[in-house]
Amino acid sequence: MRLTEFWKRMNAYFGEAYAESFAKDHVMSELDGLTVSEALASGWDAKTVWQVVCDNQGVPATLR
Repeated sequence: MRLTEFWKRMNAYFGEAYAESFAKDHVMSELDGLTVSEALASGWDAKTVWQVVCDNQGVPATLR
């Protein structure tokens, strides 16, 4: 998954304003205690990060 697709999905689920805030502020144990932004910056695959967000936040299957 490309980062553009990742952010498109984040914005679709959270809304543009909250998606960025969530990515910067929400620490997830499934990402080894990193935020979404930190995980992506450290080389985590965008698809893997999106799957973690989906599982953690209960994103409906229609948006996965």
